[in-house]
Amino acid sequence: MLKPLGDRVILEAQEEEEQTVGGIVLASNAKEKSQTGKVVAVGDGRVLDNGEKLAPSVKSGDTVIFDKYAGTEVSYEDKKYLVLHEKDIVAVID
Repeated sequence: MLKPLGDRVILEAQEEEEQTVGGIVLASNAKEKSQTGKVVAVGDGRVLDNGEKLAPSVKSGDTVIFDKYAGTEVSYEDKKYLVLHEKDIVAVID
């Protein structure tokens, strides 16, 4: 499995099928990028200026909302993941 470094987080983006009012299903390339995902792996945390390590505030299994254009898409073992900094995560969904 992929292991993120530092304050990076690996997400599995959740694909949502979008349907218009008339019942037409939009193609995946016509939809907006999903902003929710499930945390798959978390790095060790961010190193502060004084050398201390700040533990991440999310954990594997959390469902999160992230910034619209954040992260880098990565393919690994035929699955697509999103690697982003923890600061790009806006909220955790309970």
